[in-house]
Amino acid sequence: MHVYLDNAATTKLDSRILKKMLPYFEKDYGNASSIHALGQNAFGDLMKAKEKVAKLIGGEANGVIFTSGATESNNLIIKGVALANRTEKKNKIIISAIEHPCVMESAKFLAREGFKVEYLPVNKEGLIEPTELAKLIDNETILVSVMAVNNEIGTIQDIEALAKISHQYGAYFHTDAVQAIPYLKVDVKKMGIDFLSLSAHKFYGPKGVGVAYINRKVKVKPMIIGGGQEDGLRSGTYNIPGIIGLAEALELAYKERAAYLKKVTVLRDYFWKKIQKEIPEVRLNGSLKKRVPANLNIMFGYIEGEAILMDLSYKGVYVSTGSACSATDLRASYVLKSMGLDKNFLNSNIRFSFGRFNTKVEIDYTIKALKGTVKRLRSFSPIV
Repeated sequence: MHVYLDNAATTKLDSRILKKMLPYFEKDYGNASSIHALGQNAFGDLMKAKEKVAKLIGGEANGVIFTSGATESNNLIIKGVALANRTEKKNKIIISAIEHPCVMESAKFLAREGFKVEYLPVNKEGLIEPTELAKLIDNETILVSVMAVNNEIGTIQDIEALAKISHQYGAYFHTDAVQAIPYLKVDVKKMGIDFLSLSAHKFYGPKGVGVAYINRKVKVKPMIIGGGQEDGLRSGTYNIPGIIGLAEALELAYKERAAYLKKVTVLRDYFWKKIQKEIPEVRLNGSLKKRVPANLNIMFGYIEGEAILMDLSYKGVYVSTGSACSATDLRASYVLKSMGLDKNFLNSNIRFSFGRFNTKVEIDYTIKALKGTVKRLRSFSPIV
C-alpha cells in the first residue's frame, strides 16, 4: 500500500481541476497578451479568474497578481513593498521567527540592503502574542509579515489582531496564507490584510502558479520586469492553464470546505489517539486547539526523524520532517527551536499532513507501519 501523508508539502492535482485546465493546453492556447481573437479570449478568461479569486478572498480583482507560486509572491511583496516605501523615517520590517524560508531569506536580503529587521517571538505552542508585536512595532515600520498558518506545525495566528496593531502604527500588513486554504475563511478586507500570498498546489491545484494579492493603493517595486504584464508588477507570459486551475481549485476548496474539514479532522483525531495509545514517548509540537485539522507534528523520543521518514518510505508511507523546502537540509528546525523544544529532540520529529484523498484504511496501515518502525529504531538507540 502507498499512503501519502505529506499534503502540507504538496497536494495531488484534483482530476476535476485538470479537466478544467486541459482545453487551455489543447484548444484555447492563445497568449493573453496578443491582440488577435485567440489571445483576447485567453485574456477574457484571465480576467474572469482574477474576479473569481478576488471574490473568494474578499478583495478587488485588480489586486490579484498571478505569479509562479508563493515563493515569488512573498519575494515580490516583502522586497517590493519595503524597497518602494523606504524613507529616512521608515526603514524597518517585522516578521515572525517561524516564517517560511522564502520570507526569512527576503528579510535577510533587506537587512543586507540596510533595513532594520525585527523578529516576532512565538510561545511554546508556536503562537504569537499580539502584545509582542506591540513591543516591537513603531512609526519606522513599513511592513509586518506573519504567516496565517505555519507550514511545519499547523498553528493558526490571530491575523486580524496583528493587522490591526500594524495599521495603528501606519505599517502595512502581509500574510503568507499558503497553508490557510481552505481551513480559514480568508477575507482580506475584514481581516485588515494589505498583502497576501497563495500557492495553488497546496489546495489540489497545479504546481507553478500562485497569487500575490496587493493593495493597489500601496507602491510596490516589481521584482520581474519585461513586457509589463500585470500592470507592470509582474512581467512574463501569463500561465493561463495554471491560472484557470488555481481559480477553480480555490473555488472548489471553499465550496466543499465543510465536508473537507470534517473528514480531515476525523482522520487526524483518530490517528493521534491511536498513536498516543500504542506508541510511548510521543508528544505533539504546537497547539492542538489553534491548529488546522490536517496537520500533526509529532516528536518521537530517542530516535531521529529522518530515520523514521526513510523507514516509512520503504513501507510506502510518505511523510515529512518539516518544511518541504528544506528537505535536503538536515539542520534542526528553526521553527521548533523558536518554540523552545529541547535541543535533544529537535531532530526527532515527523509531520503528518492529511488530505482530501486519504482514507481510514490508509491511517490504520500507517499506524501499524509506524509502530514497527519506532520499535525497531528504538531497539538500537543508544539513549533509550
